[in-house]
Amino acid sequence: MAESTRLVDLVQERIDGFLAERTAELGMIAPELATFGAYAHGFLSGGKRFRALFCYWGWQAGTDIEDFDLLQGTENADLAGIVLAATALEVFHAAALVHDDIMDNSDTRRGKASAHRQFQSMHSSGGWAGSGSDFGSSSALLLGDLLLGWSDELFDHGGRLLGSRTAALAGREEFNRMRTEVTAGQYLDVLEEASWVVHPDNELLSRAHRVIVYKSAKYSVEAPLVIGAALAGAGSAQLDALRAFGLPLGIAFQLRDDLLGVFGDPAVTGKPAGDDLREGKRTVLIALARSELPIPVCELIDELLGDAELDEQQIEMIRSAIRDSGAADRVERIIEHNVGRAQAALAEAPITAAARAQLLELAETVTRRSA
Repeated sequence: MAESTRLVDLVQERIDGFLAERTAELGMIAPELATFGAYAHGFLSGGKRFRALFCYWGWQAGTDIEDFDLLQGTENADLAGIVLAATALEVFHAAALVHDDIMDNSDTRRGKASAHRQFQSMHSSGGWAGSGSDFGSSSALLLGDLLLGWSDELFDHGGRLLGSRTAALAGREEFNRMRTEVTAGQYLDVLEEASWVVHPDNELLSRAHRVIVYKSAKYSVEAPLVIGAALAGAGSAQLDALRAFGLPLGIAFQLRDDLLGVFGDPAVTGKPAGDDLREGKRTVLIALARSELPIPVCELIDELLGDAELDEQQIEMIRSAIRDSGAADRVERIIEHNVGRAQAALAEAPITAAARAQLLELAETVTRRSA
């Protein structure tokens, strides 16, 4: 636990230092660009750092050394390199959140205004010409792109510190795969919100599951694990074991998110109650509910989902229907099943005892959270 806490602190230190350098560079171009640095820092301050943790413990799992200790510092070049790679994943995640909020038209992120809303507010308070909404979306899109580029810089810097060029290239290949998969998953998510009406009801669950796999499960857990392990020079048996652990755990991770998106406490999640319902997310939870509800109730839910103006009474009506269908309980059981699969995959995995213990602890943390 202390080692994980230390990693989180080191990642924040690397983020702060990197953003200070890049913000200074932007300021030399034009003083107005300091806004990019300020908003980037806001998105990258705090957070649970799950991707960084999975990357680091994937690296530990890919080594054959039992006593690497981050608490002793990062003088070791490989250790310093993996911290930068873990930091790159967090910057990449911030970019994905900025873009995701634009696509979902979300007002908040972690209890604060989303990036496009912050830019929109700046436009309004400045009394500028044109549409504040358009300015906000365009500016946030550029911020997300900037963060994507910065994540590449950090990852490549970390790779150059590693003693093995082969391991650095293997890690880069996994990083590139992650970027492709999560972008594909984001598109599939947008596609399902629009195209579900033309697909048979019996296909909606499998299509929602496909979104989970590529938008979240691989990107949130499996990819960071495998990236870290590849950077350690892990063999195929170690990589296969980590994939077998990471994919079901990532599915459970996203299913927990789906439940929180409907039933979570806004004071804890930092998002408005029922936000996923206003955004029209066609999740596994919704697909399971629709499979059990009477046709008139399904039709009413279909009419309401995606309405950004849903009031509290309508939100509660949809929640009640989902509960009554048994879908929420079924999702809880699916989460437990996938956590069990992940735990079983680690039982005989050829990884260090320390990495196994920490990964099992993380499995509990990411699937039993309230935010």
